[in-house]
Amino acid sequence: MPLHLRLLLPALTLALGTGLGFIQPVGLLLGSAFAIVLLAGQSLLPNWLWLPVILLGGIALAAHLIPGFSPWQLWSPRLISADAAPYGLRLSWDKLLLSTALLAWWLGQPRRPVISLKHAWLTCIATLLLVPLLAMALGLVAWQAKWPQGLLLWLAVNLGVAVLAEELLFRGVLQPALVKCLGTWPGLLLTAGLFGAAHLPFSPLFAVVATCAGLGYGLAFHYSGRLSLAIALHGAVNLLHILLLSYPLRLA
Repeated sequence: MPLHLRLLLPALTLALGTGLGFIQPVGLLLGSAFAIVLLAGQSLLPNWLWLPVILLGGIALAAHLIPGFSPWQLWSPRLISADAAPYGLRLSWDKLLLSTALLAWWLGQPRRPVISLKHAWLTCIATLLLVPLLAMALGLVAWQAKWPQGLLLWLAVNLGVAVLAEELLFRGVLQPALVKCLGTWPGLLLTAGLFGAAHLPFSPLFAVVATCAGLGYGLAFHYSGRLSLAIALHGAVNLLHILLLSYPLRLA
């Protein structure tokens, strides 16, 4: 896809967020700079400079460290599970910008070879089974089957913002760079470890579960050559979490 068409994805996000009042001028300026460096800088800057800038900028956007972005509260905190704290759904415009900008970048990348679809699907099955079991064994969640009100809205925000941004940043940008530099297994393990570390603010045990899940997502991408499979797997794990387990996390 031509660059000028791919630029429309982050441009529309910035325009819509600004028009609705959720992105202030400083956010518009910094967000535009990130998107331009991401999409145009790869061919102009040396990789040793471009990659750290994109990773640090992406982490800053995902962690809401860039000024000028306000979240859209889609529903007020409410009880999803009897054993968990109330949960409020919000749309983070900085993370939405990260997902659309990275998607625009990814659409310009060459397709990756398929290594083993059998191993990819076995990885998906193992991840879907073992990650929830590990979370239950560690006491982070318990069995809480339900059909929450507003599930489709939650799914759209979770898959289209959180999952998409995380998979594009960690598996799309970071993992190939680490695999190229360190080798397959060191690169996969380090990517999973960094993905887990990004979830430390929730709790150390949650970071352990996220590390194991991240390894599953990374292996699915590595074996299939399709980032879409890692995105679907990540989304499926999150969907199982809200449908079958304590959400967001069990209270101590």
